[in-house]
Amino acid sequence: MKTSASLAEESETDRGSGLVVAVDGPSGAGKSSASRGAARALGLRYLDTGSMYRALTWWLLDRGADTTDPEVVASLAAEPVIEVGTDPAAPWTRVDGTDVSGAIRTREVTAAVSAVAAVPRVRARLIAMQRAIIADAGGIVAEGRDIGTVVAPDAQVKVFLTADGAARASRRAGEASWSTRAEVDRRDRMDAAQSGKAADAIEVDSTGLDLDEVVGIIVGLVPKSLQKST
Repeated sequence: MKTSASLAEESETDRGSGLVVAVDGPSGAGKSSASRGAARALGLRYLDTGSMYRALTWWLLDRGADTTDPEVVASLAAEPVIEVGTDPAAPWTRVDGTDVSGAIRTREVTAAVSAVAAVPRVRARLIAMQRAIIADAGGIVAEGRDIGTVVAPDAQVKVFLTADGAARASRRAGEASWSTRAEVDRRDRMDAAQSGKAADAIEVDSTGLDLDEVVGIIVGLVPKSLQKST
């Protein structure tokens, strides 16, 4: 069954046979780029779970809500309609029908999202949506914090993508000029309570590797028997 939060604009990307690749790891490790690349290479859908938390955070900030007050956040968590596109070539995020793909990447949203994501009612709603998207995708690479431990603990392939602190700060700075090593460290501390490496995840250190190399490693971790025939 389709959900309002998924697959609204399927591209020509073929749908797989139920393979789930879960990519977890700290901020700035390169999860998004590597996951999209792996999804394209494997012919699967792609889900950025972090964009959903960012979308709710953007909506709260846009309405002047106090994102540091868990009770306020919880009381409003169910109101906005959040949708995500799962085409790895062109993912998008919408709130109440408005495309916020760029707006959710601002400094203000980044600074507030960890506090919002820590609210149990937020997590309950968005995790349920994420599981529905994964179940309906027919094959997907899903990335974000706690993918392998909470959202998709039965994923056939689990990757914990990491890099040293300096490399992660540099990558974040390349995405947004305001990002610093201190910002990355702060996100790590705030996200620690909601994330962790799954016991059966394979750790991939992307320090010193380019994107194609990281994508190749992730694709190589998928057994040939689970890859789609070409």
